[in-house]
Amino acid sequence: MQRFNETVHDYILQHTSSPSDLLKELERQTHLKILRSQMVSGTLQGKILEMLSCMIKPVNILELGTFTGYSALCLAKGLQPEGKLITIDINDELEVFARSFFNRSPYGNQIDFRIGDAREIIPPIKETFDLVFIDADKRQYPEYYQMVFDKIKPGGYLIADDVLWYGKVNEKIQDNDTYTKGLLAFNNMVQKDNRVENVIFPVRDGLMVVRKLA
Repeated sequence: MQRFNETVHDYILQHTSSPSDLLKELERQTHLKILRSQMVSGTLQGKILEMLSCMIKPVNILELGTFTGYSALCLAKGLQPEGKLITIDINDELEVFARSFFNRSPYGNQIDFRIGDAREIIPPIKETFDLVFIDADKRQYPEYYQMVFDKIKPGGYLIADDVLWYGKVNEKIQDNDTYTKGLLAFNNMVQKDNRVENVIFPVRDGLMVVRKLA
């Protein structure tokens, strides 16, 4: 995976549209108050997610892994007026923080924030989705993929974050590295799935975009 030096990264950000004031505040408060704040999507990845969502114009979005809500707000920008975004996170300690930003956004009424294990929440969901974003427990990516696939509309998209995992997917894996093993299994599963086409973008730790064939 190519990692640009700081100067080039700064240039990229200088030539990328700025996030909203609310997103700037969300990112700042995440770094000030939340453990593992590096997990927040941030300007570049957030803008990519926003652009993809605006191109797809989804009616329904499913997100696995809310964290503090940055990516959900970026994805919500592309929603149709009647659309809905369901976002799931297992960490109930982040609920109040994330909801405070959802409620201040233009999309508060369209975001359905659910706390719990995605593997228990997903099966009863009746909606089908134009766009699914996975950024949750890396060990469970293959299971998530299998669980959500039939809920993605033909021609719909799935985006998975962190699929390059600090470049570890291309290195010798330690026996106890269950996170990298999960991502490798997911990447191989998608690559072998003749129901989709896919590409990995070397953004941060890798974004895989998957399109379900009609």
